[in-house]
Amino acid sequence: MYDGPPVVVVGNGPVGQTAALLLARWDVPVLVVDAHPRREVVGSRSICQQRDTLDIWDTVGAGRTIADEGVTWRVARTYYREHELFHVAFSDSSGSAFPPWVNIGQARVEQVLDERIAATPGIEVRWGTTVTGITARPGGVRVHTDRGDIEAPYVVGCAGARGEVVRRAIGADFEGRTFDDQFLICDIRCDLPDRELERRFYFDPAWNPGRQVLMHPCPDSTYRIDWQVPPGFDLEQERANGDLDRRIRRIVGDQEHEVVWCTVYRFHSRCATSMGRGRVLLAGDAAHLMAPFGARGLNSGVADAENAAWRIAYALHGWADPSIVDAYDAERRAAARENLAVTTRTMDFLVPQSESGWAHRRDVLERAVTDPDARALIDSGRLYAPFRYGADPDPVVGALHPDHGVRAAARRARGGFLTHDNLVVRPDGHVVGWGP
Repeated sequence: MYDGPPVVVVGNGPVGQTAALLLARWDVPVLVVDAHPRREVVGSRSICQQRDTLDIWDTVGAGRTIADEGVTWRVARTYYREHELFHVAFSDSSGSAFPPWVNIGQARVEQVLDERIAATPGIEVRWGTTVTGITARPGGVRVHTDRGDIEAPYVVGCAGARGEVVRRAIGADFEGRTFDDQFLICDIRCDLPDRELERRFYFDPAWNPGRQVLMHPCPDSTYRIDWQVPPGFDLEQERANGDLDRRIRRIVGDQEHEVVWCTVYRFHSRCATSMGRGRVLLAGDAAHLMAPFGARGLNSGVADAENAAWRIAYALHGWADPSIVDAYDAERRAAARENLAVTTRTMDFLVPQSESGWAHRRDVLERAVTDPDARALIDSGRLYAPFRYGADPDPVVGALHPDHGVRAAARRARGGFLTHDNLVVRPDGHVVGWGP
């Protein structure tokens, strides 16, 4: 049993919450600090939760609640103007307890995780605590806050895109770019029974010419709609002159509807030059920012949290050499780079940055109306899947280990099993690393 000072998690969003719950599951005490005075329930934000993310949350008692409350969408349709180019129907033959995708707003996910934190011994949460610096000390780190210093063996920085303090602690730059194009998000509550289990993507519809629209179903008859909007778009002006209502009516028709939340944002494509150095690790948006098409932001952040938690636990319990924590950077930055490469290709198709890029997009979409081969060239977002480390297809750290018999020589390990080749497999079948 590790009985030293708690690991400090900076940031109490879903990635930080996940890191805290997983560390506590490994019998490591945790202190979560967040600069906000309290939980803020704001809009849908990250809505698409992938099966492996649900599986990770299930290990801390939250996955089933999130899955049951969410919307399991089964069909993804893609349109060009008035033409449906193709659709993908998700069949599930994996035998998993969870569906491939569940849509549920980030605010509700945070509430569920808050409930699990409140019921979990060993986790303390301090709201209204701003981290001003992090310095190394023998055997750990000192976390400087506006409410005093905290001694800790490790820090997991989940402070979001503005987590400059934790990036600075490891000397990491936040390389990449910000796209100039703007996007409008609205959460609309409306009765649309023909679309309640469908994701729809529209290229160049008549009601948003030259741009695109993405529509996702959410719980409680709510739909998340993303419009690409022109430079200089003014949301308040659009509200005032009735254009926002007309924009929504072009999608929902005469149905009564309620606008639950709206915001305008730009996409970023950035990755920290290091995700871990010494005793400070970065996870989630503090480490990488990517366009949301494909749902790679929160899902990859949860995978970061899992990787960080088991490594820190193994080091603190003495089950492995402390150098096991050093490998976090190589593994999770490789995953971040792949996710950024995927989302950058998507953005290059959705919002080309050159005349030749626009010409290619127009040509592909025009041909796709009648040519099935051209449809394979359309990129509206490749859906997230856990990063597979290494070249061997099985087993790979980070992937769900397939069902198979375990040799009699396997022995029980804390939180999982060590198989004959010392592969650590959690009781739920998730590969979490190699044992000592």
